Amino acid sequence: MREIDNKVVCDILNEVMEYELAGVVRYTHSSLMVSGPNRIPIVEFLQAQAQESLTHAQQAGELLTGLDGHPSQKIAKITESNRHSINDILQESLDHELYALSLYKKLLESVENASIYLEEYSRNMIGQEEQHSLELKKMLKDFSIS
Repeated sequence: MREIDNKVVCDILNEVMEYELAGVVRYTHSSLMVSGPNRIPIVEFLQAQAQESLTHAQQAGELLTGLDGHPSQKIAKITESNRHSINDILQESLDHELYALSLYKKLLESVENASIYLEEYSRNMIGQEEQHSLELKKMLKDFSIS
């Protein structure tokens, strides 16, 4: 087993925290912008994603402080496309999930063979983000059929 580089791991966990907090804002905003006949299930899905992003940010913050890091009070930059069709919202959500997935993979690389606990955390989060990405891809398939 190698040693954890606490600074690197804490920096990544802060990045995760900031990005997940941005997800709370993104998903909340998106849920408010949905209209049309499929509004209710999509709003419920987006609200659940916002709540899960908050939980993920809190989990990352707990790990961060456990490693003697200091949690950031920032959120990641949120790009606003001003396009609010359901297709656009779902595509932006997919893009968000894929970037979150890359952050958890980056974390895994930094803790591999250094901490079983942090490895398992990273792998679990990767699995969750992959599952969300698959769900969004399936939701988007409906829009590719014209």
